[in-house]
Amino acid sequence: MPNTQRTRKNNNHNANTNNVEALVSEQTEEKASVRRKPIIPKDIDASQFVTVRNGFQGKLVYVSKRTGETFIWEEFGSEQEMELRELRNAKNSYKTFFVNNWFMFDEDWIVDYLGVRQYYRHALPIDGFDDVFKQKPAELKKTINALSEGQKRSVAYRAKELISEHKIDSLSVITTLEKALNIELIEK
Repeated sequence: MPNTQRTRKNNNHNANTNNVEALVSEQTEEKASVRRKPIIPKDIDASQFVTVRNGFQGKLVYVSKRTGETFIWEEFGSEQEMELRELRNAKNSYKTFFVNNWFMFDEDWIVDYLGVRQYYRHALPIDGFDDVFKQKPAELKKTINALSEGQKRSVAYRAKELISEHKIDSLSVITTLEKALNIELIEK
């Protein structure tokens, strides 16, 4: 008889464990679905302004085909406020700004709203851009290979600056950068 009670207890324990696991799984799925809530364009006001940062290593100029307005970012990381409607027009008229990651956004939903996620999947964030140079050579090569051509040029430009300032002095990092970017960073 004790064996039967032990079996019942084990079955009850297993049932309780399965219920808990199912509940945890359900809560995890709910959280994931909340995080992955799709952007619905009709829920977003296209006339709202958002911050656009310069992802180009230098002065960036954008002229609106719709309004003729000129937006100028003086240096890498500088900010301009742009209307979402204007960004949609830019996507249709000047896709290069997105493909090369010259327009960068702090808010991730903007990329989804504009439908340009594929261009930003591996983009380096403006605030952590120099962190790429702290990576080990194998990881650095992998990161660079995944970047857009625009960001590769930005990495090359920034690497030259940091090398001249003696902030990158590791020969293995410099060699990896040269091979991955297919450029010469230091004269040999």
